Amino acid sequence: MQVTKTVEETRKQIKQWKKEGKTIGLVPTMGFLHEGHASLIRKCREQNDIVVVSDFVNPTQFGPNEDLEAYPRDFERDSKLCESLGADLIFAPSPEDMYHDPHTFVSIDTLSETLCGKTRPIHFKGVCTVVTKLFHIVAPDRAYFGEKDAQQLAIIRKMVKDLNFDIEIVGCPIVREEDGLAKSSRNTYLNDKERQAALCLSRAVKTGKEVIYTGADAKEVLNPMKAIIEAEPLARIDYVMMVDALTMQPIEKADRDVLVAMAVYIGKTRLIDNFSYGV
Repeated sequence: MQVTKTVEETRKQIKQWKKEGKTIGLVPTMGFLHEGHASLIRKCREQNDIVVVSDFVNPTQFGPNEDLEAYPRDFERDSKLCESLGADLIFAPSPEDMYHDPHTFVSIDTLSETLCGKTRPIHFKGVCTVVTKLFHIVAPDRAYFGEKDAQQLAIIRKMVKDLNFDIEIVGCPIVREEDGLAKSSRNTYLNDKERQAALCLSRAVKTGKEVIYTGADAKEVLNPMKAIIEAEPLARIDYVMMVDALTMQPIEKADRDVLVAMAVYIGKTRLIDNFSYGV
């Protein structure tokens, strides 16, 4: 397995693989890899000749008071995991190599204005910009994203369609701990009490799945979910919403394909979870 630190050396290797007619899959990550990332890498390994994992904590998707500096990092551990899963290359650039006095950004309207975009207004501009850059640098045939970040996945799919990227976007299911908590690098912030409290998210998801039906009013689904979270003293709701699965706009009834998504603070840590319902 190779490790590249610069755009230039990464491009050089990619060009060689392309010349050999190899198919390339990309798994974009911010590092501190867990079983959720591993599932993306495994799927990528199944479907491509070459597996590239990017390991880059992207500064442009963090707001001024967010956890950029505190975000967990462990490149040595990430490297071992990637190698054990059969990755061919880890691209781990510095922020200085990725951004030179940037004045160009990629942003998407409408889809980025609800859910996480409402409380993290610059987040998806940063995500779209870095993913666009990675797509240009790695030129993958396929790219892999987790369904836990469902809004991000919808935004990337729309961006790829709108900007005519010749890349297949593959969404992979949420991976959970044995007790139901969705795997997340931010789970490491939780102390023991908070870790237990965080289970209210997956319990709310389970309840939402049980009560939803075609034509259900949003309130019928969301109110029992909110009640579970509000009963947990350490939890504070950022949002619990039902949105159109394509446009990410709030809807009143489950009369089309929907995403039911939430962001909840457990202490100071913001966690997300969701489920989809197809009509």
